[in-house]
Amino acid sequence: MEHNASGWKEYSFEFFTSENKAANIAFVALSASAEVKNIKIIKNANPQVKPDSSTLGFGKFFTDHMFIMDYSQDKGWHDARIVPFGRIDIHPASTVLHYGSEIFEGLKAYTTEDGHIVAFRPDLNEQRIHDSAVKLRIPPLPQGMFVDAVRQVVEANEDFVPPYGSGATLYLRPYMFGSNPVIGVKPASEYQFRVFATPV
Repeated sequence: MEHNASGWKEYSFEFFTSENKAANIAFVALSASAEVKNIKIIKNANPQVKPDSSTLGFGKFFTDHMFIMDYSQDKGWHDARIVPFGRIDIHPASTVLHYGSEIFEGLKAYTTEDGHIVAFRPDLNEQRIHDSAVKLRIPPLPQGMFVDAVRQVVEANEDFVPPYGSGATLYLRPYMFGSNPVIGVKPASEYQFRVFATPV
């Protein structure tokens, strides 16, 4: 594996879509939205020791990096970034805490016998989170941004993807929530889209 211009290792990532087509995609050649192409990357200065595959479990370990993107009414979706995994600083009156304005998806990345890291039908996860956003009056992501964010998280945390034959995978949790303070039953005006990962 080679290191690309962003500092991460370059490798092929394979997405099996709902049309049963496989596409080998190098991370340095992502067909990402302009916002995700210009993503800011803040590497974790204190990377953790990677857990042994035999000790994994849901929510037991978390990776070094996560994806965050903000939404505001004047800027739309903006400021895509990979940052060290950490807690959320949130206003006590945030919409998500009082009116449940949150949606999420879940998918896995895993290693194949030939060493590729793959995910299965992420386009369907993207469609589901889009449909959920519309129903809850959450601004939906531009087409393709969901999958781009998933790629970025896998790339940033590739050392956490368990090896082939271990029976383990890297579980990815994309989610969106209303973040601004609102006391009253109405949609939020600010949101965050985040993706974190946990080897399981």
